[in-house]
Amino acid sequence: MIENVDHLIVAVEDLEAAENNYKKIFGINPVWKGVHNELGTSNVLFNFENTYLELLAATGSGIGAELINQTIKKNGEGLLGLVLGTKNIKAFNKKAAESGYLLSEVSSGEGMSEKNKKRKWLYQFLPPEMTRGIFSFVIEHKSKGLPFSKHDKSTIKKLEQVVVKTSDCDGFIKVYRDLFGIRLALDSFVEAWKKRMLFFRLNKTTIEVIEEKNGEVLQTDSLWGLAWGVEDINLARARLLKNNINVSDVKPGVKKDTLVATIKSHTNNVPTLLIEHTKKA
Repeated sequence: MIENVDHLIVAVEDLEAAENNYKKIFGINPVWKGVHNELGTSNVLFNFENTYLELLAATGSGIGAELINQTIKKNGEGLLGLVLGTKNIKAFNKKAAESGYLLSEVSSGEGMSEKNKKRKWLYQFLPPEMTRGIFSFVIEHKSKGLPFSKHDKSTIKKLEQVVVKTSDCDGFIKVYRDLFGIRLALDSFVEAWKKRMLFFRLNKTTIEVIEEKNGEVLQTDSLWGLAWGVEDINLARARLLKNNINVSDVKPGVKKDTLVATIKSHTNNVPTLLIEHTKKA
């Protein structure tokens, strides 16, 4: 039912400043700058081989602007939403209803770019028992895909992982595997961390779920951070340093045949990791 991690949403106060930050981090230009007039928001999109990132700011009046303002007031800038893609949103709606979930009607949306280009989509907001505390919805695009910016070995290539924290792995599985149909590739207790971890795989992306129990199981989840894949992490690090971005030294990753580095500035409060796979699968 769910085909991909369609995109991630980052809530920001100053859209132009956030755009400049992520142009430096990604090493590419955005492929879209637009507005959602009915929502009171404006956005900037960066496209990759398996998903896109949306920087979203309140620039008017509407439920979107209210959400952004409330989120930033409560938590500051940072990861706001996880959007899941489908090719048939009506079929998704039907399956969810048959599974006992009460859903709203499928809605239509559109965005207009600064160049007067239009994008259209259908979207389904999810009830709390499915979002589990994360702002999330399902989307079916009705317009052609986004263009790509020019990439090289130092630029961000794709989204490797989106990291989610949960207090209830079993509840997460019930929604993401049993309802959404996303493949559960790993369910393991990591002895070194004393934590249970889940890896869900789709469209060359991993949803990495880390269970953190603090007494009572609250059955809520939260987005934590992103890991981006690069072809050459040393070239990527050199490019970042040249742009005055604070980035750690490169070191071996936890996963075999990987190198990693942590970006420590310009992320608008999004924990951000770079990963290079040194051995081709």
